[in-house]
Amino acid sequence: MNNIVVVTGASGFIGSHIVSNLLLKGRNVRATVRDLNDLSRVSHLRKLPINDNGSLVIIEMDLFDTNSVNDAIDGAIDVIHTAAAVIIRSKNPQRDIVDPSIIGTQNVLNAIERSGSVKNFVHTSSTAAIRPASWANGEILTSETFADDAKITTNPYGLAKYSAEMLVRDWYNNMNPEFRPRMITIHPCMVFGPPLSSRHLHGSLAIIMMLVKRKLPFLLPMQISIVDVRDVAEIHVLALKNGKDGGRYLTVAGEMMMAEMADVLRESYPTRKWPKLVLPYKIAIIISALHPKVSISWARTHLKNKLYWNSEPASKDFKIIWRNPKDTITETIPNIIGNNWD
Repeated sequence: MNNIVVVTGASGFIGSHIVSNLLLKGRNVRATVRDLNDLSRVSHLRKLPINDNGSLVIIEMDLFDTNSVNDAIDGAIDVIHTAAAVIIRSKNPQRDIVDPSIIGTQNVLNAIERSGSVKNFVHTSSTAAIRPASWANGEILTSETFADDAKITTNPYGLAKYSAEMLVRDWYNNMNPEFRPRMITIHPCMVFGPPLSSRHLHGSLAIIMMLVKRKLPFLLPMQISIVDVRDVAEIHVLALKNGKDGGRYLTVAGEMMMAEMADVLRESYPTRKWPKLVLPYKIAIIISALHPKVSISWARTHLKNKLYWNSEPASKDFKIIWRNPKDTITETIPNIIGNNWD
């Protein structure tokens, strides 16, 4: 088998859709998962349709095990590295959030260099690697900004994403241009769209599940940046051939207030109950202070201010038209209801 594309973190929300996209394009995919015996990680991948000449091999890979990473990447032409810890808070953020991104990414880079066969490398980063700790209401951020002020005490996820990207860029810049692969980093915001596994109901989709299960009887006065997982997957695949070498691409389709999201879901699924009450800002701050996973500083910034992103370079270089965020929110629900994940 030749022309292999490796997708690390293939069981994840973005990773699964990337695998699906590649298979529909007839690519030979080597998908890595943490545990082959965990059906929530592999069963949905085995059900994906495969176009003519395409193939899927699912292998077990531990980001901390250099031998398994080397074996996964050996002989590959393309590598899409999505594997990382999607956790915002932890009692041990260094171990649970930062190390998987930094150590895992370093092992992937070492394996790429060792293989000598990889021509294209796409690294999944995040807007968290771009967003600084402080920003003004209404500010528009571009790919020229870096979250270089992220700290493990206040923003371990941002630190993990920023540090991993810097690792990739330092590695790329220090390699001989004659021998290094093309490299592009992709920076999605909050990613929504159809989940393919119950494992995907965490991360960004946790917000949707809060609304679906009415875990909170109220809505926060918060704006959310949205992009469709299918668009994110498409850009990752397109980036194997298109886009600027060394490029840094924001993938953001638009923004909605949480109340707007609830309104869209209420209109699309009127027989279900959706929260309506939007908490006043001051009350939301008090509740945030009592929440074990939310800091007051985070709440003061994110609940009061609106932040925007310039994703025009991605639209231009990949010639993509973003799905409407309203459609994305609506189309997130059928798989949740249909699989009784609600």
